[in-house]
Amino acid sequence: MTYSLSPESYRTLRPERPPRPARRGWDLVITVVLLVLLPLAALACSYAGFFLAFASDACGSVTCDYGVMNFGLWFAVLAPWVVLLLTVVVAIIRLVRHRIAFWVPLTGIALMAVTWFVAAAIVGAGVSAS
Repeated sequence: MTYSLSPESYRTLRPERPPRPARRGWDLVITVVLLVLLPLAALACSYAGFFLAFASDACGSVTCDYGVMNFGLWFAVLAPWVVLLLTVVVAIIRLVRHRIAFWVPLTGIALMAVTWFVAAAIVGAGVSAS
């Protein structure tokens, strides 16, 4: 004689995991398109960073701190690529975990623009150094 138990009798002491949210197709498409466009934004920000070198034209009549200006220039050129790398990593992690991720590349683009303005302020501080 065989005794069979119903599936309800096999309960465990651990609570059951909630079901994963369904993948949002629109979020995946928008995120991938923005991640493809993100290197173009980094390239544009780096290109704009090279124009900060023209701030040294004012150094003929004013004493400038070339070390600070050099740091600001290279910060403007390299920071967008660091932001690109971090943005891609965070977006992929959010996509794998089925979280909404389209806002991550948008935030990365905005952060690239902010880094340019920070670099411009650093270069400006080097020009006005006495």
